[in-house]
Amino acid sequence: MSDAQPLLRPDQFERYRRHLNLPEFGVLGQRRLLESRVLLIGAGGLGCPLAQYLAAAGVGTLGIVDFDVVEPSNLQRQVLFGTADLGRLKVEVARERIEAMNPDVNVRTYSERVTSDNALDLFRDYDVIVDGTDNFPTRYLSSDACVLLGKPTVYGAILRFEGQASSFDATRGPCYRCLFPEPPPPGSVPSCAEGGVLGILPGIIAMIQATETVKLLTGIGEPLIGRILTYDALSMKFQEYRLKKDPDCPACGTNPTVTKLIDYEGFCGMSSVQQESAVKEISAADVHGRLAAGERFLLLDVRNPDEWETARIEGATRVPLAELEARISELLDWKDRPIVAHCHHGGRSAKACEILAGAGFSDLTNLIGGIEAWSLTVDPEVERY
Repeated sequence: MSDAQPLLRPDQFERYRRHLNLPEFGVLGQRRLLESRVLLIGAGGLGCPLAQYLAAAGVGTLGIVDFDVVEPSNLQRQVLFGTADLGRLKVEVARERIEAMNPDVNVRTYSERVTSDNALDLFRDYDVIVDGTDNFPTRYLSSDACVLLGKPTVYGAILRFEGQASSFDATRGPCYRCLFPEPPPPGSVPSCAEGGVLGILPGIIAMIQATETVKLLTGIGEPLIGRILTYDALSMKFQEYRLKKDPDCPACGTNPTVTKLIDYEGFCGMSSVQQESAVKEISAADVHGRLAAGERFLLLDVRNPDEWETARIEGATRVPLAELEARISELLDWKDRPIVAHCHHGGRSAKACEILAGAGFSDLTNLIGGIEAWSLTVDPEVERY
C-alpha cells in the first residue's frame, strides 16, 4: 500500500471525518482501512459487534464465515439479529445489515465450517484474521493456518462474566499455541451454551478485538502482541499478562513440527468422545418413562454448581465432571447397576460415561441432548438457559 495520501471522495470525507481529525490516523489511515481485507470467523456474540464496528470504521472488504442459523438464544447478545431473523442463515442477515450500514464495505460471506481442508484458501486473501469462535479445535486451526501463512490473528474468548483478548503474529511474537500449548481435556471447559454468558460481555471483548484489528491494519499504536488482556465484568477489572514466544512451540518455534493443518478435533480429544461407541444413548422421553415406571437407576448430573442452581431434573445426583474422578468412590454402589448421565447438551455427560467406563462401571447410558432436551420434550417448567 502506498504511503502517498490519495484523496477520499467527498462523501467519504464526511463519513470518516472524526477519523481524519486524528493526527495519528488521518487520510492515510482511512485509506489503509478502505483498502484492507478482514476475515471474521464466526457471526456470534463476538462476530456481530466486530462486524458492525469494523464496517462502520470503513474496512474495505469484510469476510464472514459462519454456517449457523439465527436461534432465539442468540438474541440476548448477537446484536446483528432480531426476532424476524429467526431461522435465517447468520451470514445472510449479517450481509444485509452491514451493506445497509456502509456501502463502502464489500461483504463476502461463507456459509460453511472452517476446516483443515479449506482454511488456507479462505485465509489467503485477507490481511487480518479475527477469531470469534467458541471452541478449541477452530482456535488451534485458525492459529496454525495464520502461522503457516504469516498472517496476524486477533483472538477473543468469553465465558460467563469473564473474557480475554490478544493479538498473535508469529512473525514478530508468540502464537496461540505459545499461550495454550495443549488443549484442555474434552468437557472440562463448558461452552457459552453450557456455562452461560452475560449478554453484554461479548460486546466489550469484541470492541477490544476491533480496536486491535484497526491498529494492525493502519500501523498505529501498540498492538497486544506478546500480551493478553483479561476482563472480569463482576469486579470491573482488567488485567494484563506478558506472553513470550516459546522457542519450542510446535507451530512457531525454532524447529516447528506443525508444517501442515491437522485433525484438530482429534488433537483436542473430541473425536474419541464423539465416536465413543461403548456408551449407550437414551432420549429424554425414555428417561421420563423409566422414572414413571419406577425403574431404579442413578440419574447422574455432571453439570457445574451454577447450572444446577438454574435448573435440575427431580431426583438427580450431582457430581460435576471436573470432580468426577476424585469422587468415583461415592458412586461405587452403582458400579454394576444402571447409570444415566446428563449435562446441558450431552457432551460432558458422554465424557463422564467414558471416565466411569474406564473405572469399571458397566451399565452406562448418556442422555441425548441433556437437560435442554428434557425441558423441550418432557417438562417445560425446567428452565432453559
